[in-house]
Parts: sequence; C-alpha cells; structure tokens
Amino acid sequence: MPPDDLNTRAANLRQQLARQLAAGGSLRSTEWRAAVEDVPRHEFLRAFYAENLDPGATAWTPISAELVGVGEWLSIAYSDQTLVTQFDGRPLDWSGPKPVSNANPTSSSTLPSLVVSMLEDLDVHDDMTVLELGTGTGYSTALLCHRLGDKNVTSVETDRDVADRARIALASCGYYPRLLTNDGQHGHAGPAPYDRTIATYGVRSVPSAWVEQTRPGGLIVTTLRGWMRSLGLVRLTVDGEGRAEGPFIAAEPHFMIARQQAAPTSMGMIPAPEEGKTRETRFGRELLSMPDSGFLAQIIMPNARHFTMQDDSGTDRTYILDAENESFAVLTDQGDGAWTVRQGGPCALWDDLEEAISLWHAADSPAPTGFGVTVTPGDQRVWLGSPDGPSWALPK
Repeated sequence: MPPDDLNTRAANLRQQLARQLAAGGSLRSTEWRAAVEDVPRHEFLRAFYAENLDPGATAWTPISAELVGVGEWLSIAYSDQTLVTQFDGRPLDWSGPKPVSNANPTSSSTLPSLVVSMLEDLDVHDDMTVLELGTGTGYSTALLCHRLGDKNVTSVETDRDVADRARIALASCGYYPRLLTNDGQHGHAGPAPYDRTIATYGVRSVPSAWVEQTRPGGLIVTTLRGWMRSLGLVRLTVDGEGRAEGPFIAAEPHFMIARQQAAPTSMGMIPAPEEGKTRETRFGRELLSMPDSGFLAQIIMPNARHFTMQDDSGTDRTYILDAENESFAVLTDQGDGAWTVRQGGPCALWDDLEEAISLWHAADSPAPTGFGVTVTPGDQRVWLGSPDGPSWALPK
C-alpha cells in the first residue's frame, strides 16, 4: 500500500475509532477527541499480538503488516482491544513469529476506550503537568503530549527495552516528553509537584511517592488490584499533608500488576486434611468469582489466592491460601447447596469475608463504585460508603 494510501486509511480509522469511543461514552471532550483523531496508534504498534477469541483458544496471534497485510494490520491496530507487545518480560523475536500460549503478557497497548476514559477522568486543563507511570508502547503518552505539550508530560517505564521502543515511536510522531527508565513506584521527583498523576498498571496500594509528588488539590488516577483480581479504578485528591482520598470510579479495569508487586511463584503449602477447624457456611466458592463479592474477597484477603482441585476421593475442594502468613480456608461442596469451610492459621480468612459480606449487605450491597480509599503516611484503607464507614487495610 503506497504511503499516501496508508496514511489516508489510518486517518479514516482514527475518525472511526473516535466515533466509536464517543458513542460508548469513554470519549467525552473535544480536546481528547482531537488527540484520538490525530495520534497514529499504528506507529506504536508496528508488530504485536492479538488475543485469539475463538472458543477454547488461549493463544495470542502475531500481527504485523508483513504477516497479515497492511489493511488488516491497520484495522486491528485501530480496534478497541488490548494488543500485547511483550510476554514474560522478554523482547519478542519477530524473525519467525508464531502464536503464543501459556505466557504472561507484560507490556501492551491497552484498549483505547479504557485509556481515554482514564484520561477524561484525570480532568486536565491547559498547561497542567502530568506524571505518567507505565509508558508502555507510548500511545497514551502521545495522547497526553497532544493535549498538554511535551514539556508538561513526564513518563516512567520500568523496562528498558519497552522504554526504548516507546521513545523511538514517540519521536517518529514528533513527540518528545521527559522519559525515564526506572521503577515507577518511586515516581520522578525532578519536576514535581505535578498537577496530575496517572498509572497505566495496577498497584496493591498507592505508592507514597505518588502522593508526595502530586500538588495539593491535584489528582491521582490509578488501578488498585491484587493477586486474585483487579479491584477498580480510583481517583484520589491530594491534600498536601501526605493524605489522598477519593472514590472508586470504575470496576475491574484489566491492567497488569506492577512487576515489583507480582504474586510470589509459590502459592504455599496445601494444608493436611486434619489441619484447621471445620464448620458449615452459607456461602460457596462462587463468592470468590462473582463481580461484587469477589471485589470484597480481594480486599479482605489481599495476600491470598485460590484454586479448585479434586482430592483422592474425587471431591472438589477450593483452597484459599495466604502466601504471607500461611492462613488457609478450604471450601467443600456437600451437595444441595450446602457447603463447609475448614480454616487454619493466624487469620480466619472465611470468617473475615463473611463479616464483610454482612456489612456490605447491610449497606444495600453497593457496586465497587460505592467504595473509596483513604491514603495516609502510615495507613491505606478501602472504605464502604464514606471514610467513616466500615474499612479494611490495603497491603503495605
């Protein structure tokens, strides 16, 4: 495809994407719409992997203009989906690309609807400064540069190879923000304080550096998540005394967790059959996977993970194991909707979750957006309803 035809096709696809995002409600302002229509996402996605959505498939398919043709490559690059550019923290080999399975995506260009929705929620105004944690491909960085100007954008990426590719792509589009390769948990103190701070990966709790480097009255937009699942997107207002507070504004944005906070490889030891105390419970394992109760489970058991397997008798048991203190809970389906739980260790994990569920029901079972977060120098808590309501500590 001749360059002029490619550019025309890409411009048309950007217009189409902007219309789609506006119709879906994620793109809400003329300024961000202009950025989506102008910034060439395909320049940040010269080669990538797209998830294979066929039933039963768990693989990612390599995509580039050479592999699938220019038209198909462009169409996918401007689709509203997350496109993976790295697995397991290693550079991809494009000399003979093949489908990938049983791998962990570690860098990507997040679906545009989530990216622009977060940028809208950031509530920026002309000449504001922004600290972005997680440069990734550089696409969201480019959108920020388009809106605010290069000099007002600082972006930090932990992976040097990812950062180098983003720097090249940004320069090819004429954007030259301040780019750093470092652990984003530390932010970047150089031009601080920033008017706004945004993270494009998930964290188990809000790093103190982000609060310290955001000006009083400034906003932090980030995803809180854990080892079992994402909690949600929060928008915190900073008060200048080491405190930040605000609500969850969206549930379950699927950002990767910060590499420095990834779950340990080992889930811990499976408890012996005689360990712990057994009792009946009115809840089963679905409590862990349903959207709202799963949100609570992640808050109550921040260091735990769960899995289900059959024992020697063929009975399915769901094991919840805390990697930090070796607490455990084992759920067993007794049939006809009856369940038992066996618990042990220093924390009664299932008791704590049942108590939180009762408080949640008493508050009319709000969605995650009915919760919020308060960050102080010594403590971070998720609260229900208001800062004075029931609350639970985030991991430090």
